[in-house]
Amino acid sequence: MTTQEQITEYINSQPESKQSDMQTLHNIILEINPEGKLWFLDGKNDEGKVVSNPNIGYGFYTIHYTDGKTREFYQIGISANKTGISVYILSISDKAYLAETYGKEIGKASVTGYCIRFKALKDINIEILKAAVKDGFEAQN
Repeated sequence: MTTQEQITEYINSQPESKQSDMQTLHNIILEINPEGKLWFLDGKNDEGKVVSNPNIGYGFYTIHYTDGKTREFYQIGISANKTGISVYILSISDKAYLAETYGKEIGKASVTGYCIRFKALKDINIEILKAAVKDGFEAQN
């Protein structure tokens, strides 16, 4: 199964209201970065045990560890969770930046160092979310 097929299957597996929001988010992120790499993580570790919610990733950056090792990963991710949707902005190294820059204007959302979590798209300011996503794509740690 291709990455796009996995993404479509994941979005379609969500309850109807969340499915619509996830598809809208997917389309918004693809508009912002149409040439970016797509990722799909099923939430399972190497032994097949579920360790996180499945998530869709967009873009590409290299994580540099203090021991000199590197890892390739996505810049932006989205995931459905029990109470709503999480948007992960992983490529911004300043963990205070998202909350300080977008936390007050985004609407009914929880904003942490790398995650914007909300119940539904109708609860947030989409333009502010788009700005945060653009920041994530422009950041290269």
